[in-house]
Amino acid sequence: MPEVVIVTGASSGIGAATARLLGASGAKVVVNYKSSRDLAEQVVADVKAAGGEAIAVGADMGKEADILRLFEETDRAFGPLTGLVNNAGINSSQHRSAHNYDFQETMDILAVNTAGVLIACREAIKRMSTRFGGKGGSIVNISSIGALTGSPGRFVHYAGSKAAVDTMTKGLAVEVARDGIRINAIRPGMIDTPIHAKAGQADRVKEFASKTPLGRAGRPEEVAEAIVWLLSDKASLVTGAVLDVMGAQR
Repeated sequence: MPEVVIVTGASSGIGAATARLLGASGAKVVVNYKSSRDLAEQVVADVKAAGGEAIAVGADMGKEADILRLFEETDRAFGPLTGLVNNAGINSSQHRSAHNYDFQETMDILAVNTAGVLIACREAIKRMSTRFGGKGGSIVNISSIGALTGSPGRFVHYAGSKAAVDTMTKGLAVEVARDGIRINAIRPGMIDTPIHAKAGQADRVKEFASKTPLGRAGRPEEVAEAIVWLLSDKASLVTGAVLDVMGAQR
């Protein structure tokens, strides 16, 4: 299991579940958050209670200066990084149709979901790469079922930002394969997390879960299990993969 792991967007949902599971393995976890400090500090407490170490670091993953500071604070607190989970993501606060996409909203989504992921990978690679004196490590990027469906009539800009994550994951994985770094992605489907309410769909899980093949939404903890497996040496032959964790949704 990676010893020092940054989990972005870890104050709730999939990120929080991943941080807690890492804590149970004894990892040192950096719990990133943007605005929910109290929630992040609770996750830190949970990680410590589970047997790990943790700190909370506020940083907007759509701003390069914040990303750099997140990695620098990790260096100071825990030393060499060995794991990164790019989980932070944002979406529109309402459904969008083709005729009313907003440029600034689209750029904000791309900044966090796409550019921020790439820059975070860059900073992790600098620290992990055996070519640069690192120990190696593992990166897991969080994509979405939207990367497959395109989310027509709802969130095409969000879906596009996640499709880019899939593509970047595959390219980066090949580029650093001989530098001791594995890079993979997870594509969650309908997961019961706060992101639905933030996107103006507080009842989405209740309304649509029964229509999924399994008849229910996924739990954050179920996605976290897949993430932690990809981070671990148990997935030593897995790199450049995009793993669907969506209960056969399409």
